[in-house]
Amino acid sequence: MTTCILADDELHLTRYLADQLKAVWPELEIVGIAANGVEADALIAQHQPDLAFLDIQMPGHTGLEVAQAIEGNTRVVFVTAYDEYAVQAFDDGAIDYLLKPVTAERLAKCVARLRERLPAGASANSNATAEYPDLAVALKKLLQSGAVPGLVSGAAPQFMRYVRAHERGAQGEQVLQIDVDEVLYFEAADKYTCVVLASGEKLLRTSVAELEAELDPAQFKRIHRSTLVNLRHVHATRRDDAGRMWVRIKQHTRELPVSRAYHTVFGRM
Repeated sequence: MTTCILADDELHLTRYLADQLKAVWPELEIVGIAANGVEADALIAQHQPDLAFLDIQMPGHTGLEVAQAIEGNTRVVFVTAYDEYAVQAFDDGAIDYLLKPVTAERLAKCVARLRERLPAGASANSNATAEYPDLAVALKKLLQSGAVPGLVSGAAPQFMRYVRAHERGAQGEQVLQIDVDEVLYFEAADKYTCVVLASGEKLLRTSVAELEAELDPAQFKRIHRSTLVNLRHVHATRRDDAGRMWVRIKQHTRELPVSRAYHTVFGRM
C-alpha cells in the first residue's frame, strides 16, 4: 500500500485535501498530518512515507526546507498558492505540485501521474524508487531560479509564527492556534512545554529546545535551561542581595529566575 503524510498550517485545507485524496485514491494510506515544518520532519523520519504533500509556506520549516532534509526516497508533492507561471520550475520531473485551491480535476491529474511513477507495491524504503531524479538537484534549481517568490537561495529565514496547543473541552479535544506574539514565555513542564499567556496556560508537545530553534532569536531569548521568554513582554529585571537576576513579565505576577549564564541577555537593561 502506498503511504503519505500531509503538511499544511491551515488545518481546514489539510482536511479537505485528505478527503479529496481518499475519494480519488482509496488505496492511499495517510499515516500522519503535520501542522508545521518541524512536525513534517518528524513524521517523515518516523514513517518514511512514499509521498509527502507539503505546503510551501509553513511555520518552523518551509516545505522546501523539509524536502531538502529528506534522507530517504520519499517523493514530494508541493502544495502552493502561487500561479502556474510562478511554479514552472516544478515541471522538472522530480517535483510534483498542486495549486491552491486544489480542484478535483487537478488532483486527479496529479494522482494519475504519481501512480504512473510509483512502481506497484513500492515503498519509500525500497530500491524501486532509486530510479527517480535526484530531489536535491531539482530543489537547488528551483531555489536558484527564483520561481517561488521569497524562497530564493539566501532569503531571510522563516520563523515560526504560530504554535498549536491541544485542549480538551466539553465538545472534545480541540487544537488552538496561538500567535507567538501573544506568548509571554515558554517553560518546560515534564514531557510537555507550558505556553504562558496573559489569559492562562496551555500545553505543547514540543520541547523548549525545539521551539528556540524555530522562533525569531531577536524576539525570544533563553533565560534558563527550562525557560524561553518573549522580550516584547519583559517589563523589568532586578537583582536581589545575593546577585541573582529576576525577570518581571508584563501582565504576569510571577518573577522568572535568570541563570547566571544568561545574564548577558539583559546586560543593557
